[in-house]
Parts: sequence; structure tokens; C-alpha cells
Amino acid sequence: MQQQKNKIANDLGIYGKVPPNARELEAAILGAVMLERDAFNVASDVLKAECFYIDANQRVFKAMQVLNNRNVPIDLMTVVEQLIKHGELDLVGGPHYVTKLTNSVTSSANIEDHCKIVLEKFIQRELIRISSQTISAAYEDTTDAFELLESTQQLFSGVDNHMNFGEMTGIDTVIVEAIQQIEEWRKNDSYVTGIPCGIEKIDNATRGWQSTDFIILAARPSVGKTAFGLKIVEAAAEYFSARKKGETVAVWSLEMKPVMMVIRMMAARSEIMLQKLLTGKLEEYEMKQLYNKGVQALSKLNIKFDDNSGLTIAKLKSKARQMKRKNNLGLIVIDYLQLMDGEGKKNGTRENDVSAISRALKQLNLELGVPIIALSQLSRDIEKRPSGIPQLSDLRESGAIEQDAETVIMLYAPTEGQIMDNADLAKTLYAKVAKQRNGALLTADLSFDRSIQKFTDVVELTNKFQVPGGSWRPVSSEESKEKEMDF
Repeated sequence: MQQQKNKIANDLGIYGKVPPNARELEAAILGAVMLERDAFNVASDVLKAECFYIDANQRVFKAMQVLNNRNVPIDLMTVVEQLIKHGELDLVGGPHYVTKLTNSVTSSANIEDHCKIVLEKFIQRELIRISSQTISAAYEDTTDAFELLESTQQLFSGVDNHMNFGEMTGIDTVIVEAIQQIEEWRKNDSYVTGIPCGIEKIDNATRGWQSTDFIILAARPSVGKTAFGLKIVEAAAEYFSARKKGETVAVWSLEMKPVMMVIRMMAARSEIMLQKLLTGKLEEYEMKQLYNKGVQALSKLNIKFDDNSGLTIAKLKSKARQMKRKNNLGLIVIDYLQLMDGEGKKNGTRENDVSAISRALKQLNLELGVPIIALSQLSRDIEKRPSGIPQLSDLRESGAIEQDAETVIMLYAPTEGQIMDNADLAKTLYAKVAKQRNGALLTADLSFDRSIQKFTDVVELTNKFQVPGGSWRPVSSEESKEKEMDF
């Protein structure tokens, strides 16, 4: 093992090289802090203790942090006293070393520039450390390449956290950004400001899928969530095609092969019975209809499928980042969340696993700036209710899903009793927007022709700019059970 590490070091040519550092500037920064009252605020905005290369300098800076937190003035005497309290004065080289720091500088005029150089050297060291660890782990036969890639990406992303210098943003600046965003939205010819889902009632309630949205589409098995998910995929791809910016809709299918998903899309588009497509019992005119209305339209859409049955969150994140770099990724759809594997930890419960996946998807959504729609299963508790209406607590295996998502939409069908009383409800499904951070709560009536897997609005809206009512504030589980509106 050691021979292998030595070989890696020789290959990299790192033996005999001193890691990047700026010793003199570190001393100048610490000296300036002890000489001038406001210098510490400048330094602490840019640097953390671990950014210093010299161990003694790290200890001195930590002592300064303690003094600042206690509102004690930072000078030569107080720093020495603090180091004595923690038994670290001898470790840094005694009073002589601390005194020498103040002799290395006359003012704090250039302290911010000095801090940025020290930070740059620290980042260089971190990049070397992470790269070396990655190379060493990659040589191991027992290493999971996808998990290594994910952990390495996280480590590299973590380096950014040290680049935290900069001032807080004033409200006047934020107001300008807000007005610019509102002016941009005003240019739209509809109420929808994001990616449409193809169902007008839901689009008007959600304003379309926004770049910061993590959306959950949940239902019991065989209700129609995959068909609805494909409706969303198709509507987004058509929207991107019309914009002519080349955005890709990426679909991860863990339950169904891509060919079966596309056959369903062709059935809905061509309005030919799914059963006929699955058996091949089509007349010649139906084949022409399939090509003219289904194949030709769908083949122009930029949709990519991945049916990796052993998909882990690490693999998905890696692939999504790769697509974001290579393509103009516009939307991610996952069918479905509970079939995804976690990070390979064997100790936790499945609920903890799903919670971790949910949080990771939300983090990926914010990182990439791309909406993520994850299909999810609901628990059997719905079937115990006479009304059959789902609640947020029915989200299967994890309460974290409800917490992480901006929007939760639940599909459910009328009960058998309701259909017996009104046969027209046989083709009705309800889409309940049970949670929305920035929109209305409502239940939309949808028409679902199961034979061709096609969703449509029950009633078309006459007012394209109709603003739905409902709750326009962040909601909790209890609040989501309150007011709902049909419109």
C-alpha cells in the first residue's frame, strides 16, 4: 500500500515540493489584527483558522476568534493571555513568537489583499489534498467509482465554502433585482412564468415549474402517476422546442423501460388504444395515424431516458452534472423516488434512506438551477378513508419528502361508490396541489382516458390570466388540509 502511494507521489512529482503557502503574509495579517481594532473584521470575512499554513498561526487566529466572540479587544497582551488559558502559548513558540508577529507589519492598509492571497494558497493546498486522496482511492479495487466520484465532487464543491468574502446584500439592491424579475415576467403572454405541465388549471396555480422547484407527484399504484409524469415530460419538451434553446428533458425510469414509456406517449399523442399498440393489432390506417400524429411529433422532442435499475443518488447526481455541462439541461423527472438506492449505507432504516435521497435531490435542484420532478408512492392509509382523499402525511416512507419539496401534487380517483352514483366520473382523476411554497392550494378535475393514457382538463379556462385563490404562504401539513378551491 505504501509503495503504491509512493508511486502515485512520484508520478505526480510532488515529492520534495513544499505545499503552496504565504508565511510572511500570514504573519503580516496576524500582526495587523493586533495593531488595529477593525482589522480582525476584515480578516475574518475572508479567512478561517484552517486557511493558515503555519500551525502556530492557526492557533493564534483561533485565540483571536475567541476574544472577538467575547467582545474583548484584540492586542498583543490579550492574545498572549488567551493562549496561556488554553495551554497553547508554548505550542506557538512563546511570547517571543507573538511579539514577532507585530514586528512584521506597520499598518493594516493592505490586509484584505493579503487575506485573499493566503486564501488562494489554502485553496491550492486543498485541491492538491483532494486530488491526491482521489487518486489513491481510485487505485483501490474495492472502491465504488460512482461513490468516489460523488464524494470527490462534494469535496471540490466544499472548497467554495471558504470563498465567503464579500458584504451582505442591502435591500435596495434586492429591490432592483425583484423589479427586474417582475418586468421579465410581464413579458409573458400568459400567467405561466416557468415550464408548463400541459394542464392549464395546474399551470395557472403553480405558474409553471420554476428553476428552484423540487416537485413531488404522488399517487397510489396504478392510478396514473407515470402517465401524468409523461404528460409533464412531453409538455416541457414541447415548451423547450418552441423556445429553440435546445434544453433537454432528462427522465430516469426505474420502474418501466423507456420503450414502454414511449409507447404510452405515442398512444396518448396518436389517440390509439394502448392495448392495440402493445399487441400490434393495428389496421393500416391506424399505423398511418400512429406515424403522423405520434412518431413524427415525438421524434422532434429533446427527451433522454436512463433506465439504470441500480440507480443510486450518487450516480444520478454525477450524470445530471455531466448533462448540465454538456447539454442545456432543462428538467429532470424521476420515476419513482422510492425505487432509488441510497448511498449504500447498511445501518439506517429505509425511511432514513429515502429522507437522504429527498434532501440530496433538493440540493441538486439548487445546485443545477433545474426543476426536479420526482414521482412518489402514497401509503395505503388513503384506502382506509371513505373520501379517498390523500393528505401530505400519506407520502410513503418519509416525512422529509414533504419538507424538502416546494410543491406536492397528489393524484387520486373517485371512490367506487362515487362512480356508481355518477358514471361520468369513471374517466375523472383529481390532482390535489397539497403543498406549494409560492402558490395556491387547489384540487383540479382532470379527464384521464386510461385506454390511450391521455390527460386533459375537464373544463378549459376562458381567462388565461386568471389568478387562483387559496393560500399564498408557506404551509404546514395541518394547513394544507384546510382551504382548497376548485376553479
